[in-house]
Amino acid sequence: MSVVWEDDGYCIACGKNNPVGLKVDFELKGKKLFTKCVFPKMYQGYKDVVHGGMVGLMLDEVLVNLPLRLYGIPYVSAELTVRLKLPVMVGEEIEFSAEIEKEAKGIVFVRGEAKVKNGSVAALATAKCLPVDGSTKKQN
Repeated sequence: MSVVWEDDGYCIACGKNNPVGLKVDFELKGKKLFTKCVFPKMYQGYKDVVHGGMVGLMLDEVLVNLPLRLYGIPYVSAELTVRLKLPVMVGEEIEFSAEIEKEAKGIVFVRGEAKVKNGSVAALATAKCLPVDGSTKKQN
């Protein structure tokens, strides 16, 4: 199956055209990527607690967007590990960040975290990110 890696604005996390999306924006500071989001009640698991899968989704989003923004080509997470440490509450602003740990044999190893407003880490994640469709990164 052939996939065309095209942004049509419907990404559940950053797509501006998706009516139920989170519509997040990213900020690259040096080689670290940041975004913030507030999960509405529609993304809860237990009452007033954001479903852990949504926290994982946002971590995945910031992790793959870092190499995309650094190298200018699309990446996907071939492996994603998420560790949930604290509940994230509906309506609470969460800051997500990502940074590259290392690169080897075309794989970009990225780590990230989700922090609640008081600075406590609510979740940690790592990903092995691969460029899609045989894309190669720009040489700096």
